[in-house]
Amino acid sequence: MMMLSRRALLAIAAVVDIALHARPAPVAAKFLAARHDLPPRHLETMLQALVRAGILKGVRGPRGGYELARERRRITAGDIARAAMQAVGDDTVPLPQSRLIDDVVGPALKNATDAYLAELDGITVEELCRQAERKAVFDTIGVKADFTI
Repeated sequence: MMMLSRRALLAIAAVVDIALHARPAPVAAKFLAARHDLPPRHLETMLQALVRAGILKGVRGPRGGYELARERRRITAGDIARAAMQAVGDDTVPLPQSRLIDDVVGPALKNATDAYLAELDGITVEELCRQAERKAVFDTIGVKADFTI
């Protein structure tokens, strides 16, 4: 199970793809879309959101496209996912298809999802209720109910 949206998955794959292919020239959106078996229109709004977030840099002109705005080691999957989640656009992004996603990005995100769910498994409703009572999140609870079975 993947916790991130298709848009976030695509954004991470796109940034990795650009990091791998942006030398010596920027990567055109149409070539990026072709490598992930997607129509280019699904990429443009997301790529612009990544530019606004300072992850990518757009290069104009006939040989324009996208390149990283900062060093690869200074961009995290979390940065990219946050930018993708804030992007406004078509929510019916098709699932991208490429070996980059199947062999690299997908397994890494599955590991992150598994770690996230394992962390959630360690939090009980009882624990959350006790914290809420300690912090008095509800000023008056009224009659204290006991739901012990």
